[in-house]
Order: sequence, then structure tokens, then C-alpha cells
Amino acid sequence: MKKIVTFGEIMLRLKSPGHERLFQSASLEAQFGGGEANVATSLALFGMRPVFVSALSRDAIGEGALRTLRGHGVDVSRVRLTAGRTGIYFLETGADQRPSTVVYDRAGSAASQMQPGDFQWDEIFQGADWFHFTGITPALSRSAADACLEAAKAARAAGAKVSIDLNFRKKLWNYGVKAPEVMRGLVALADVLIANEEDIQLGLGLKAEVEAGGSGMATSAYQALAARTKAEFPNLSVVGITLRESLSADRNGWSAVLDGRQGFRSSRKYALNDIVDRVGGGDSFAAGLIFGLLEYDDEAKALEFAVAASALKHSIPGDLNLVSREEVERLAGGDGSGRVQR
Repeated sequence: MKKIVTFGEIMLRLKSPGHERLFQSASLEAQFGGGEANVATSLALFGMRPVFVSALSRDAIGEGALRTLRGHGVDVSRVRLTAGRTGIYFLETGADQRPSTVVYDRAGSAASQMQPGDFQWDEIFQGADWFHFTGITPALSRSAADACLEAAKAARAAGAKVSIDLNFRKKLWNYGVKAPEVMRGLVALADVLIANEEDIQLGLGLKAEVEAGGSGMATSAYQALAARTKAEFPNLSVVGITLRESLSADRNGWSAVLDGRQGFRSSRKYALNDIVDRVGGGDSFAAGLIFGLLEYDDEAKALEFAVAASALKHSIPGDLNLVSREEVERLAGGDGSGRVQR
């Protein structure tokens, strides 16, 4: 059973019911989620041994987040409980041509106050096979970025693979630096990079053949972007790029490409015509790719597992991808009929 360490922030998620506007009615649905916590949960459900490292408030909200992760098999023994607050995000799910919207309330959170020296990384990485974090964590604060750098160096020293999901979030980079100034140094320590074309352009300062956030890129353009990324960062052995074709809030095309040790390849494309919740879709892809690269010798199989895992996530409310390895392998193997399993 492989040990994977993830490092980041888990937040309280408050969502308007169904497809209502925020505060259209008096109710909000409360759950927990956050990039690295979402990845850890998926890996636990796939049969791995994830350890989630973070800081949370020492109160009922922080305990609720820990209880959620423990309930899915995630080791949270390395989470620091502090007098700070737990971050919150508000979600309004879009429909048709109305996009989903997110409002953050995470300033001054316990996780944003994390800094080097807070965690015993030498102990945490004992026996670890993999370390994963996202570009969200270093965007929280200068001290959190420095903590990510410390952790990535310790992971490499311990012989663990390092993966980064760029996850560029414009609303978070507000402490006086631009994302590439921080992320380029962190990506230089990684073995695996996960992103979409917008993340690479805005998070690393590289250019693609279309404007960041655009659509219609040919496969050759993604291949060129992946090749340029690997040329800029020769430490990277694998670059995975997700391709989302947004037809409306409810209908997306979903696929990915991977440039790895075994060459460049494209996945099958899924038509997501009745999206329930797309939040956490990228995290489910990251977890699937980490699992696939650890479990399979075939990078094409790892890519198909990751894309199938993420396709399934779009059918599940909440941040967490509550599916098993067997369910993902069934879809990756071509069984997407949705027939009742008896």
C-alpha cells in the first residue's frame, strides 16, 4: 500500500441548494473540501495510504473537517490545530449559460499562516512514495509558499516523487508577487506537473497557441505546450494537461493529454451532458493520475484511469470523488452505460 503525503488547505464549503442563487433562500448546504484534501480522499478510496498535512482551527469546524477526512480513511494525525480560523468558500452552481461562481472567505485562515518549521517533514516523509500539493497553497501567503518549498525539498531528499497541480486562482495571488515568480521555483522541484492550458500560461508564464482560457486548441498545440513545459523544466518526467470543452454549465467535453516517459498520448473524450457538480474535477484527475502512475506500468492506462475518475466526479455532489478503484476501472474499460449494477 503506497504512502502519499498531501499538503494544503481544507475549507468549509457552503453551497446554495440545487441551482439557486446564493442566498435566494434561507438555506446553505455545508460540506468540506479543498484541493489536496480532495486528492487524499480519492487515493484512500482507491486503496492507497494518504496522509493529509495542514493547519485547521481548534473548534467544531476544524473537527468537522477532520472527521470527514478520517471517515474516508485519510490519516490526519499531522494536521496542526491552532487558534486561527478555518477558511470558507461559498458556491453557487450554474445552469445552462449561467456559470457557477465561487466566493472565498479564507483571509487569515490557519492554513494561510503555515510557515517553514511548522511540520516535522523528515518524520512525515518516512516511507512515503509520493508528495502532492497544488498551486492554491503557495497562493495563500508568502509563508505558505515557503512551507511548500521546504516540504518539496524534504520530499525529494526522502526519495518521494513530487507532483504539483498548478490550479491557478487569480483571486488568491494578492500578497505582492505574481504566480510565476513563486511557482516556477516550486515546479523546478517536481517530477509530475498537472494543469490545464490556462494554468500553464498564467501560473508559469509560458505561452500557448491560444489565449489563456480559450478553446479550440488542436491536439498538436497541447503537445507543443507540454513539450515546451518539459524543456523549461527538465526535471519533469510527466506533464498531464486536462482539456475541458465548456458548452454550457451543464454540458462539457472532458479529456486529457499526457507527455511522459513513454511519449505523448491523448485520452478518450467523455461527453458530460448532465453535470451535477464540477468542483473537484481537476483534483479527481490528479488523484487518478497519481494512482495510475504508481499502480500501472503503462502511462496510457494511467491517463485513462485519471480521465475516467474525473468524469465520474462530475456526477457526484460535493468536492469529494466518492468512487472506488473498481468503478473507475469499469468506466475506463468502456462500461459507461449507467445501467443498474445488481
